[in-house]
Amino acid sequence: MTEQGLEKIAVLDFGGQYSHLIANRIRRLGVYSEILPCDVQTSRLKEFRGIILSGGPRSVLENESPVIDPGLIDIGIPVLGLCYGHQVLARTLGGKICRGKFREYGRAAMSVLKAVDILAGLSENEQIWMSHGDSVEMLPSGFEILATTENCPTAAVGDRKRQIFGLQFHPEVTDTPNGMKILGNFIDICKCSRAWNSDAFIEQIESEIRDRCGDKKVFLLVSGGVDSTVAFTLLNKILGPQKVLGLHIDNGLMRHQESSAVLQYMHENGYDNLKIEDASQDFLTALDGVSDPEQKRAIIGKMFITVKEKAFEKLGLNSDEWILAQGTIYPDMIESAGTTHSDKIKTHHNRVDVILELIEKGLVVEPLAQLYKDEVRELGEALGIPKSLVWRHPFPGPGLGVRTLCSDGAQVVISQQDQDQLENITADSGYSASILPIRSVGVQGDERTYAYPALICGEKPDWTALESISTRITNNLKSVNRVIYGLNTQGNNQYKLHKAYLTRERLDKLRSVDKVVTEALHKSGEYGEIWQMPVVLLPLINQSGEECVVLRPIVSQEAMTARFVPLAQETLETILNNASAIKGIGDIFFDITHKPPATIEWE
Repeated sequence: MTEQGLEKIAVLDFGGQYSHLIANRIRRLGVYSEILPCDVQTSRLKEFRGIILSGGPRSVLENESPVIDPGLIDIGIPVLGLCYGHQVLARTLGGKICRGKFREYGRAAMSVLKAVDILAGLSENEQIWMSHGDSVEMLPSGFEILATTENCPTAAVGDRKRQIFGLQFHPEVTDTPNGMKILGNFIDICKCSRAWNSDAFIEQIESEIRDRCGDKKVFLLVSGGVDSTVAFTLLNKILGPQKVLGLHIDNGLMRHQESSAVLQYMHENGYDNLKIEDASQDFLTALDGVSDPEQKRAIIGKMFITVKEKAFEKLGLNSDEWILAQGTIYPDMIESAGTTHSDKIKTHHNRVDVILELIEKGLVVEPLAQLYKDEVRELGEALGIPKSLVWRHPFPGPGLGVRTLCSDGAQVVISQQDQDQLENITADSGYSASILPIRSVGVQGDERTYAYPALICGEKPDWTALESISTRITNNLKSVNRVIYGLNTQGNNQYKLHKAYLTRERLDKLRSVDKVVTEALHKSGEYGEIWQMPVVLLPLINQSGEECVVLRPIVSQEAMTARFVPLAQETLETILNNASAIKGIGDIFFDITHKPPATIEWE
């Protein structure tokens, strides 16, 4: 094995939402990295220069939680444990783990006690990103505390002599601003030269696509979003348009005039190998009377395949000659429990059972499956796709189907104890607070949650104060995973859940609001500053009998973490005035929750 082959770092995967992101960040710093299962044999690790233990959704206090082979400590390779990895490392070496008095999700302030080794070059105060409930209570022998936070006295620890370090926070996410410096420090501790070159990345993908496809032609469902557009362009470049066929399915869940815009762009850019199929009625019929978010996603995923098979029959194509391609990216996989110990946050439409069966048979090619959104965009620009399209806001495959929340009308009773606790948390904030009788999906400590939103009302939004209130609520109230602010509630927080499903009427209503929001963002110049802005229709009606809407503007880089961002007051007023004029639209809320604890989409 060459010297270059030795210069690589292993990431042991405990099922964390960020495991693959760690490997991505190490590669971006110039060192090749590989993801290995957490129970890998120690002998396999001797060829690596360093070992990183990832986070995970389990608690190390559980009997069947993943563990590490104690022998990996004895092979003399630097080790870095992150979040769960930090805890399992401490416990393996004789430390003690406890249930934390406080849960920490989101940004936290860290006080650096010793800016050495893993924390070299950091200032006394650093912003970090937390996502944990358990904590290291007693350190193993030989370890010392390197940094603390208000709620976590062991935020960073290390045995500097043995070069073993543990961080309770996540340096791999962009919301830890100096996270890359920390990972770079670990690379230096591992004595890696940062010589790995990723310039040949497209060539590597080309090789993988040709090997997977062989003599078969490729069929791709093109939604018109960034991922499917890049995948379609890449496949055309590598295989040629004569071996690629794209199908855009209008599922009735698209944004305003989305399907016609997709077709126009593709044809203007020479892609005549794209067909369009209007299956909106088929989708809406299949979704009629369905309110459960996981069931909706499963139905939508299966319907895509059903429509694809009908299109094959209509076009007279032989399925045996074709292989299915998807624009799947890594966050889709990990949120759908894509690794052994990961928790299923939500089932993405490209990970339903029928797709998984095809993948098992080797009948699916996913050229972007190891990439994050930022890497997909870089690849798109390298392929010559216009920047205006590459940097469009991401749009989920199930479309407005996961932004139109549904309900069977069964009333939800909020615990008075939870309401009292919420009021205690916000007592001195100057805002009133209540828990709404509807649930949404969240991710807390790498686990899926399905909990209630808290509504905050007040005369004028102080966004800095609201961010602090939001974090305080989700860290201390287990029944709440999301916090929203009432933009035009005027102190009225009485809302009723009503029976509402995916109908053309509700979808058209949401389409209209989404169009208002998009136009306002373009006019103000904020569209390019915001990574994504879902608009969500809730099955909650106000006292006038009108449904409520949530605005969810966020900034992110790779979708694994996200921060809500305020809009300019003038932009908000434009949206409020124009959206409120739409028939059936009532109160408008503003989501003030980061990811974690809330996912970007509500479902």
